[in-house]
Amino acid sequence: MNNKISTIVMPLMAIALILNSCNKTAPAEAPAEVSVPVTVTSIDTTAIENYVDLNATTTYLIKNTIKANTTGYLEIVNAASNDFVRKNQLLFSLKTREAKVLGNTINKIDPNLHFGGAINLRATCDGFVTAVNVQKGDYVQEGDALAVINDAASFSIVLSLPYELKRYVKPSDLLDVSLPDGTTIKTKVEKYMPTVDPASQTQNVILKSLQNSNIPESLIVKVRINKTAANKMISLPKGAVLSDETQTDFWIMKVTGKNMAVKVPIKKGIESFDKVEILSPKLKPDDKILLTGNYGVGDTIKIKITNK
Repeated sequence: MNNKISTIVMPLMAIALILNSCNKTAPAEAPAEVSVPVTVTSIDTTAIENYVDLNATTTYLIKNTIKANTTGYLEIVNAASNDFVRKNQLLFSLKTREAKVLGNTINKIDPNLHFGGAINLRATCDGFVTAVNVQKGDYVQEGDALAVINDAASFSIVLSLPYELKRYVKPSDLLDVSLPDGTTIKTKVEKYMPTVDPASQTQNVILKSLQNSNIPESLIVKVRINKTAANKMISLPKGAVLSDETQTDFWIMKVTGKNMAVKVPIKKGIESFDKVEILSPKLKPDDKILLTGNYGVGDTIKIKITNK
């Protein structure tokens, strides 16, 4: 009898122990803290090189027109298109109709009158002859245009400068001008034209070359406008600066303590190809800013710095 009871009780006790152990909840495991591997950088206080290249055009501001000062026949034509002439160089000799018809007769009567002499027309400046409208023997009226000379001294580069960039270009500034053949010349800002184009809102600036260069007229060149900020500014690599989708809010992830980084809103200034100026807050030289591993993280993260 006792053996039968023992045979029944023992399995029941084993089942009860199993059920009792199943009802006990296993202690929850604490989630492991994840450290994000990152690299860090420090602030840079050197100047940011920032510039813009604008198109400009070479031109002669002054074009002198040689005109007939009386009516008559051209005895001498000493000019051709593309010739370079010097100031006071003889270009044309003009004889009036009366002188041509009566000159010899009157001079025979009284040689002292010197009637019938030609009227000489000379170049008024150094420059290139761009047009000759007459030839020898032509009969011209007073005021007729005989030739056009580009005044070499008026050779300039005209830059159409957007008005918002005016603060970067001052009279007497030196600017680099790149020619299509790869050469670069130095120019000096001479003056601003007094009007602004109503459509493009650009203002013409006259640049003078500081070296003798055989540059043709109407050549399109590039003028570099330097917008480099002053030294002692604070900047960070572009990879350290984060923004929202609308590019309106900007921030950095700043290291605090040994292994934490927090989100710090910033106000940025000018930027170049690889650097961004930080206007606020004022960062210190020993501040560490996340350079990589900073994208898509929370406001506060645990980090593991992989560079020193």
